[in-house]
Amino acid sequence: MNLELRHLRVVCAIAETGSVTKAASTLGLAQPALTAQLQRIERALGGPLFERDRRGARPTPLGELVLARARVLLPAMKGLQDEAARLAGAGDAPRRYRFGGVNSPILGRIVHRLAAERPPAQIITYASWSADELAQLVASGRLDFTLSGVCGDSSPSGEFGLAWREVSIDPVHVLLPESHPLAGQEEVRLAELRHEQWVAAPGEGCFGDCFAAACARAGFTPRKVYEADVRGCLDLVDAGEAIALCQATFRPVAGQVTRRLAGIPLRWRLMLGWHPEAPAARVADRVLETALAAYTDALAAHPAYLAWLLRNPGFGARDSTVAEPVHGVRTA
Repeated sequence: MNLELRHLRVVCAIAETGSVTKAASTLGLAQPALTAQLQRIERALGGPLFERDRRGARPTPLGELVLARARVLLPAMKGLQDEAARLAGAGDAPRRYRFGGVNSPILGRIVHRLAAERPPAQIITYASWSADELAQLVASGRLDFTLSGVCGDSSPSGEFGLAWREVSIDPVHVLLPESHPLAGQEEVRLAELRHEQWVAAPGEGCFGDCFAAACARAGFTPRKVYEADVRGCLDLVDAGEAIALCQATFRPVAGQVTRRLAGIPLRWRLMLGWHPEAPAARVADRVLETALAAYTDALAAHPAYLAWLLRNPGFGARDSTVAEPVHGVRTA
């Protein structure tokens, strides 16, 4: 049997989890199948790679040698694949736009604008609850751009080497049923919601921590936070079981309203990210302009918020001619 990269991944998984059973679960394999594969690897290498007993699996000296080489080869091969993917797309980046988004309020409008302005272009979208997953897909050349949000003054993760630009910054709103006692107010103090239950869509990032910190500053801890997809969030709000935080340009369904939080305890910054060495970098400014126009389009359905933005120029669409690319460093 010739040793392959997938065999090295097996050896690393066993060493990292300390157990063949746990490694099998991590790799999505049946434990007997992984055991048989490990035995074939050991026969090919001429000796046992792990000492196995009730305490788990520990590398033998031969296993340590294989692990040392694997931990060099696997990242090197991953880097080669990522570079190859970016290079392979160099010739067709202007004819193809691949976007990822996490709860993005303007992705549909970006697609609409690009499709109208560049009819021959192939436009692909990919949704994920994980901002880090999308950043990794951009870094590996499988996506061109990602639209992700961060709260407050935080920046996106710098782990993946992406360049980021602000599209917009907005105060976070609260989504209430029309029957809620506070629904008639123009804005609501966060402390007035201390007895509420909350619901949020899943997603990585700092927003959960920022929300908890904002509640603490307001003098309370949230009673309960449900997790559901967007449809589930709307259903829970509609049932009067919970309220939700939402983006300023979110359009509620019938029977629900959005209200500003007084004092702006939470802000949401929408960011566009791309890899600075990828072909997409050549059209990043053009795509940023499209994103800014898409955000402006979204405001048409929110005349009251648009009027508020005119009185609060520190919020809304960012000036693309001034802002420089931000190379993400997570600060929260």
